Amino acid sequence: MPEGTAGRRRRLGVLLICSSSLFIVYLDTTILNVALPTLQKDLHASLSGLQWVADAYLLVVASLLMLTGSTADRLGRRRLFLVGLTGFGVGSLLCSLAPNTGWLIALRMLQGIGGSMLTPISLSIVRNTFHDPRERAQALGVWSAIFGVATACGPIVGGVLVATIGWRSIFWLNVPICAVMIIATLRYVPESRAPKPRAIDLPGQLLMIALLGSLTFAVIQGPVTGWASALVITLFCVAAVSAAAFVAVERRSAEKGGQPLLELRFFRSRPFTGASVIAVASFVVLGGFLFVITLYLQQARGFSPLRAGLSLLPATLVMAAAGPIAGQLTGHRGPRIPLVTAGLLTAAGMAMLLSLAPGTPFGYLALALAVTGAGLGLVNPPITAAAIAGMPAEQAGVASAVISSTRQIGSLLGVAVMGDLVTTGVSARMAAGQDHAAALSAATHAAWALAVGCGLVVALAGFLSTTARARASAAAVEARG
Repeated sequence: MPEGTAGRRRRLGVLLICSSSLFIVYLDTTILNVALPTLQKDLHASLSGLQWVADAYLLVVASLLMLTGSTADRLGRRRLFLVGLTGFGVGSLLCSLAPNTGWLIALRMLQGIGGSMLTPISLSIVRNTFHDPRERAQALGVWSAIFGVATACGPIVGGVLVATIGWRSIFWLNVPICAVMIIATLRYVPESRAPKPRAIDLPGQLLMIALLGSLTFAVIQGPVTGWASALVITLFCVAAVSAAAFVAVERRSAEKGGQPLLELRFFRSRPFTGASVIAVASFVVLGGFLFVITLYLQQARGFSPLRAGLSLLPATLVMAAAGPIAGQLTGHRGPRIPLVTAGLLTAAGMAMLLSLAPGTPFGYLALALAVTGAGLGLVNPPITAAAIAGMPAEQAGVASAVISSTRQIGSLLGVAVMGDLVTTGVSARMAAGQDHAAALSAATHAAWALAVGCGLVVALAGFLSTTARARASAAAVEARG
């Protein structure tokens, strides 16, 4: 066999392994959303408990994403990738055995430790396996497109598994996949390290965990104990102090020539700042939308898990189809068109749900879901392109890691904030005498209004971050770099 053919097959095998890791990470999220109402009945969980089941995983991933990427550069990417696969598989198995909500939340955090290693390290492996610029661009395009495929498959696979076996099976699914991927990684993925790995910024990492943990806890706990309770106020104060301390520590580290967890100077680039804002706003919509709409379909309309999963197809299929279109548009015309269009479509789709009721015609609902899916599908590919525009070449990976973290933070806040809006609304309306289906439907309106605002933010930030002045600011950052 010619060396070129053997090398090409090996590279394709590496791409398949890395793409599969991204697939199971995103599949796990969309599968879980379909299973939440069934899980709630089985474990007698509250709505805030469901929020923690979803957010515990996202919290850990968002907190550790940049740390695991830099650690892999230092200790070996294949080694940490194998650790991540093992942790994700073992965590999934233990989640399937959870006897109550508390244990499930704790085990989801263990699963998140493994999951935090898969996305950044698989991206690094792909970047270092494909040396030809054209092949690398094609490989990264395939890797990125997996997001849409996993999002489309999750509701259907989750609906089938929950309807036929039970909610625990959504975690069983990850175990054999991880086992096969571990074997394939040992055989096909070469070990690699960065020639000059980044130092670990332990103070910055601890402050990031404190910030995200206290903020998430406060937002989820607010409707339960009251927004004016001592616990919630204390948590918000901890979050504020952690944020201020984080900025001070990172700035001091940069001034002393260290390697901070977050490069604050990147935010002098308007495209990078815009991409960060867009990532948070769009993933607030994505995370909150999937969480809330699944509850509506199963609890307000009485759909089975399978029917709820199938009902999400107008959103997920359009989302998957829109991703490659956005990639083409970004490559030929730049990120402005897909970003602005994404924001306007997201706002329009969410606005269509402001009148949602238990008896809303499904055709109208399907159209709203399709419009929303188009917006959310268009936004993902150009975010990274906008973020790394003008960045020094050696900092592009760090910039991408920051944007990946903001995506996770957006999803985390989306579930927490939109879930809280629904929780508060349902309690108030049922106290006024509404039945649960009507109360839940009406309570979603506040969540959709927030999502409309986020969509408009995406459109505005997409426009402002792609002007000539914005590009000049990116060039200035590159020159200083």
